[in-house]
Amino acid sequence: MPNITISTVRGILDAAQKKTLLERITNLMVEIEGQGNPDFRSKVWIKIEEQEPGHWMAGGLIPTPEMIAGAFGEIGADGQRVAKEK
Repeated sequence: MPNITISTVRGILDAAQKKTLLERITNLMVEIEGQGNPDFRSKVWIKIEEQEPGHWMAGGLIPTPEMIAGAFGEIGADGQRVAKEK
């Protein structure tokens, strides 16, 4: 039974992106480890752990929520990405 943990910065993935990521990784594990057996799907466990931006560093910078929103757009109360203004 694979147990997969994905660590990411809070605010980068919206609800739809998380759903897609979980589905695609599940499909990949069924294909590879489960050798295509659809019954293997029930044995695949995946979790997404989101940590606050201040717990990360990339390229020597500690991201802020404002930097993330500026780069990716804000996530609304419904969990969906709000389109960035041009």
